[in-house]
Amino acid sequence: MSPAKKRTRTYDPARIRTAVLAQLGHVRQAVVTLTPEQLALPTRLGDWTVRDLVAHIGMALTAIGRSLDLPEPPRQDAMILDWPFATSASSAAIDEFTRRLSEENPDLDAYLTGVARGLAEQLDAHPATRLLQTNAGALPLADYLVTRTVELVVHTDDLNAAVPGLDVPYDRQVLAAATRLLADALAVRAPGGATEVRVPPYAVVQCVEGPRHTRGTPPNVVETDPLTWVRLATGRLAWKDAVEDAKVSASGERADLTELLPLMS
Repeated sequence: MSPAKKRTRTYDPARIRTAVLAQLGHVRQAVVTLTPEQLALPTRLGDWTVRDLVAHIGMALTAIGRSLDLPEPPRQDAMILDWPFATSASSAAIDEFTRRLSEENPDLDAYLTGVARGLAEQLDAHPATRLLQTNAGALPLADYLVTRTVELVVHTDDLNAAVPGLDVPYDRQVLAAATRLLADALAVRAPGGATEVRVPPYAVVQCVEGPRHTRGTPPNVVETDPLTWVRLATGRLAWKDAVEDAKVSASGERADLTELLPLMS
């Protein structure tokens, strides 16, 4: 196990549960206001419409129930920080499942209400330590729930980008957890202490091989806001564009993260 994985941060399962359900509530409240024309708008996710995107948001949360329906793995064989690097392997199956859900659930409010109710019941019925078989391997339920914060943040951002004037809010704890998980994933991809990546107010990580600083201002510093970081880490925004638009400040010869991003695709 790598040193970075040994230092995996912990998350409060109760706070993550509350945050995930709150963010789903924000999405549902926005979706009920959308017209048929808005639901048919394109998104930045290939040829998915807004309706497909909403179906996928629900699908990301019902993944917990689908895993709970499977036999419990005999032992944990993955870490939470394995998850960001395992998401692209099942993209074709995800696309097919999303389209089917979109067609089968014309009433998106009822669909998301059912997703929220089912998730709350499942979390009540199972301990946080219950192992799930996921695309990254066998993970505790509590850890897999943290990965759902990334899904919610990035797809809420996709939804806001697709519908002019829509401004779905972000639960603070959901945004914090997603930011921290993706920042820690960067430290796993590029272990080291030469560069400090700051995403205030939620995360600071050391990464990139090279001389490690011990005091004062590090020689290589990257700083950005949480949503920009999520967009960079998930391929919604290119590093070059973020720097040119002053969404990222980067100083030092080891502060260019072009070759390390995105972390997920």
